[in-house]
Amino acid sequence: MRILLVNKYFYRKGGAETYFFALAEGLRALGHDVAFFSMQHPNNEPSYWSKYFVSEKDYVGDISAFKKIQEASTLIYSFEARRKFEALLEEFKPDVIHMNNVHRQLTLSILDAPYLKKHHVPVVYTAHDYILVCPAYTMVNGHGEVCDACLDKHFMHAVKNACVKGSRAKSLLASVEAEFLKYHHSYDKIDAIIAPSEFMKSKLDEGGYAGRTITMQNFLTDSQMAMGARVANIHKFDDAQAGARPYFLFFGRLSQEKGILTLVKAFLQAAGLERYADSDAAAGHKGFLPDTWDLHIVGDGPEREAIERLIASAGPQAVSRIRLLGYRTGEDLQREVGNARFSVLSSEWRENMPYSGLESLAAQTPIIGAGIGGIPELVEEGKTGFTFESGNITDLKDGLLKAAAVDEDIYGIMQRRCVEYVTLRCGQQAYAEQLVDRYAKLLNLGKNGN
Repeated sequence: MRILLVNKYFYRKGGAETYFFALAEGLRALGHDVAFFSMQHPNNEPSYWSKYFVSEKDYVGDISAFKKIQEASTLIYSFEARRKFEALLEEFKPDVIHMNNVHRQLTLSILDAPYLKKHHVPVVYTAHDYILVCPAYTMVNGHGEVCDACLDKHFMHAVKNACVKGSRAKSLLASVEAEFLKYHHSYDKIDAIIAPSEFMKSKLDEGGYAGRTITMQNFLTDSQMAMGARVANIHKFDDAQAGARPYFLFFGRLSQEKGILTLVKAFLQAAGLERYADSDAAAGHKGFLPDTWDLHIVGDGPEREAIERLIASAGPQAVSRIRLLGYRTGEDLQREVGNARFSVLSSEWRENMPYSGLESLAAQTPIIGAGIGGIPELVEEGKTGFTFESGNITDLKDGLLKAAAVDEDIYGIMQRRCVEYVTLRCGQQAYAEQLVDRYAKLLNLGKNGN
């Protein structure tokens, strides 16, 4: 089968790109021919198909106002992308097109390529965020509140609530894009939509895509699974007895929607390092973490300075027990994950199916996860971890205390549950085989329809 994979970034930028490159690897391992369509960028990986990639677009970087206006003119519809996509189609002649993140830099104008009017090529789309139902991608409004307003397909709600970076101008542009795609029937040209979590499927269905959505949980590559097994520390209690300090781990972008400040505050409370402003709060506190427990934070982002200030204000013990380790990748990161007693997914937006959670389970590290979005689908209560109410400092504090109290035998069972989870649900080959079956069904429907 000839499969054309489409994604606006062709380097490992985030979760969507992790999926994109891993999917290509899995499909090729099954003997399928894979081509790519993307955007030019200095960090791109090499590809024969890069001759068709569209010119680089930067809507947020350090460029002149005039240049931004020029670039914004192609945000909604790109004739360059349509023309280059047409040329690639004529050479590659795909059986299936599988799109990932395409908005803004590539746009859905590619689905107007003349080749697709002559040949019915099935189009599959993996939803890595909520752009199909929310101009701001996140379903969080400009006040930082989880929001369902645009599920009625009246996208100007985003302007009223300044949902895109708190800016009405940016929100207007995003809303105009969403309205254009609706009236241009761009999404009607997509035959199947893959939702990586049941939660995302429910929201897409509610937003008008019922009948075309399929739940297929994100997967890990064979190499990721092998690395997880290699770094898994199955003797964490022995390490603690030998003097190693047990720790909770957050790894990801240090941004507001990730709930990182909520996590730091909860740890300070759990560790007894925060002074309580009133007696009610003190009365509700049911003990502290042992003073051997730490919090490790891996990553970087806009909230780093606020985190540093919060830690400093809590005193020298907080500074010694909360470690900001900066950005890490590869096996260096995975060793940090494998040595953690628990990882924490403290998101305050409807996280879809975070790779950080899958990587944690693969390293036999249970999760303390916010009960929001697709996170509860990763966390089987008391088996692969514990859940708490998203954004609730007290509930997260109690979750940290509960996790720290787990004894060695129960923890060993939880580690085995983590392995079972990723083995049964997250295999690369099984995912690729299931996806190819979906492709084949769409191809057969097309033939029967013709």
